[in-house]
Amino acid sequence: MGSLAGKTLFITGASRGIGRAIALRAAKDGANVVIAAKTAEPHPKLPGTIYTTATEVEEAGGKALPCVVDIRFEAQIQQAVDRSVETFGGIDIVVNNASAINLSDTRTITMKRFDLMHGVNARGTFLTTKLCLPHLEKADNPHILTLSPPLHMERRWFQGHVAYTMAKYGMSMCVLGWAGEFEKQGIAANALWPRTTIATAAVNNLLGGDALMKRSRTPEIMADAAHWVLTQPSRDCTGNFFIDEAICRDRLGMDDDALRKYAVDPTQELAPDFFV
Repeated sequence: MGSLAGKTLFITGASRGIGRAIALRAAKDGANVVIAAKTAEPHPKLPGTIYTTATEVEEAGGKALPCVVDIRFEAQIQQAVDRSVETFGGIDIVVNNASAINLSDTRTITMKRFDLMHGVNARGTFLTTKLCLPHLEKADNPHILTLSPPLHMERRWFQGHVAYTMAKYGMSMCVLGWAGEFEKQGIAANALWPRTTIATAAVNNLLGGDALMKRSRTPEIMADAAHWVLTQPSRDCTGNFFIDEAICRDRLGMDDDALRKYAVDPTQELAPDFFV
């Protein structure tokens, strides 16, 4: 496997969950990690802040820069980008992980929630990448990795939660467009999505509670899959909508026994995620 040693990763939503796991996996290689997330003070119901994750990154062998960032606001992202470049000399990789979820149907969702999802998911992903782009253009082996699903324009993926699907597919549409737009510059743009539910705060608090958590995999499977993507030659690996398990099986050589280490409860049947 390749290494992320010395690379600078700008990761949105990295204070907990999948973003944190990707940060810690990169840190094991000796990467520089910009933790761009909103949580500066401890949340009463959610573990982790940008500062606790920064400590963990450094304990794992990396260098960390915690930045308070709400990706709905351009000035906050720009300030974090500028600090990243001042601290580490550039940005090699952007991981668009920050996302908002609400599975309400058309009748019941509020427009405040609709706007939040579109502001964070589609617009925030686009804006973060746009502001990092001048530095990606100077990087060796630059990558954009977006945590969003494959684009399947089928009714079943929209019905019941049109607003959420629109917002997540907006992220995936960015990937599709960027793969073409940045191809000549050698900037890779790929998406990554889990085959099963992942044990995160969203699953625990919004989707299915403890029962669904037990049928989920840990965020480390996404981190290992992301690491493989981000260590590939950027000119040869772009425009893909990867699934974590497929990477682990086909690229990392894992079988069922090896994959079992990611299960929260190996005795439980795994629950499939949305969009797969």
